[in-house]
Amino acid sequence: MQSLPGFRDFLPDDCAVRNYVFRRWREVARRYGFVEWDGPVIEPTDLYRKKSGAEIVDQLFNFTDKGDREVALRPELTPTLARVVATHEREFRKPLKWFSIGQFFRYEKQQRGRLREHFQLNCDIVGEADITADIELVALCIDNLRAFGLAEGDFIVRMSDREFWTDFLRDNKVGPERWDEFLQTIDKSGREPRAKTAEKLGKLADSIFAVLDRGGESERLGRVVDALRMRGLADFVDVDVRIVRGLAYYTGIVFEVFDRAGRFRAIAGGGRYDNLIAQLSDGAVSLPALGFAMGDVVLGELIAETPMARQQMNEALAAGHRIDIYIVIAKEERRVDALADVQKLRDRHHRVTYPFTPTKVGKQFQAAEDSGAMITILYGDEWPQLRVKELAKRKETLLAREELLDNVWRFLGFSGPTR
Repeated sequence: MQSLPGFRDFLPDDCAVRNYVFRRWREVARRYGFVEWDGPVIEPTDLYRKKSGAEIVDQLFNFTDKGDREVALRPELTPTLARVVATHEREFRKPLKWFSIGQFFRYEKQQRGRLREHFQLNCDIVGEADITADIELVALCIDNLRAFGLAEGDFIVRMSDREFWTDFLRDNKVGPERWDEFLQTIDKSGREPRAKTAEKLGKLADSIFAVLDRGGESERLGRVVDALRMRGLADFVDVDVRIVRGLAYYTGIVFEVFDRAGRFRAIAGGGRYDNLIAQLSDGAVSLPALGFAMGDVVLGELIAETPMARQQMNEALAAGHRIDIYIVIAKEERRVDALADVQKLRDRHHRVTYPFTPTKVGKQFQAAEDSGAMITILYGDEWPQLRVKELAKRKETLLAREELLDNVWRFLGFSGPTR
């Protein structure tokens, strides 16, 4: 039996990588004062239809449940966020600074950087219209990637302003009902032949190409770049008016993150969506909002192909796999005493393992080496003394059993007793 196309098995090493990514995401989000939340993995299909239209159903894992409800595995979190905020926003002081790490599903053709399931970091700010929130969100996205050992030479945040383009279209007498059509064409202009884009743009093609070729100017984008420069982060960003994001609900500054070498799909993307919560709550709640999402698949590929980031991850994984103490039971009559001490050591948060069944001492020491244990404690002929061996130093010390708990931290290289 094989896993379904586009789905992954997470063996221990894969799970360790996943947990490493989650840990970094959480550390950085909390450093910015964001709090964690989550929603259900299954929602009514109509929630996604309402946001994206009927065509979204082709990209969903949707089905009719036993209660005759049409439901779908979530493809993204923003509709759930809008539903939750509309229901609970009075319970919280604004602005909300929320993040979530969850699994998402899209019934799409699998390809490099895109599977049918993935994990994703979502960071959103709700209830703040000032541009300082946009600056903070971009900085958070940059710092999330820096936390993995990625530098300005490894990735770039390409920023644009949807209002720049809506003002342009308004000045050129294009009705609002056609804005989405033009914006999606501009968004795809870098991925399709120029002639095809020109055909879609019609009489505005020359004017739009002139803007794309010389780069547009936006006072708001300039303020964002200046603020990031004050934080020492300006080298991570580039103003690129081709980035408008294809989703219709974005209303202001938008951005996408790419690796500098152009090897992968977008690593992250987001922007401001001030009208979406009102739209999805039927006007019950109207709050400005902005957010971004970062998936684990492309991020994992970038880390694996970036030497500094890969080394940092491997060092973190090695430390995470390591056992503090391996208990060597040389005399089976000492097993009961050894297991009593195992429990006491674990109660003090040491990572401890031991052989489940009688095993030759040489094999036990080999198992200790393989586990990356820092020390072994041998229960044998010296009883009631224990032989402590610091494996890296190849140094052995005899220690009275009653002194073990108060002194083991010294052998582990800790600065003081642990509890």
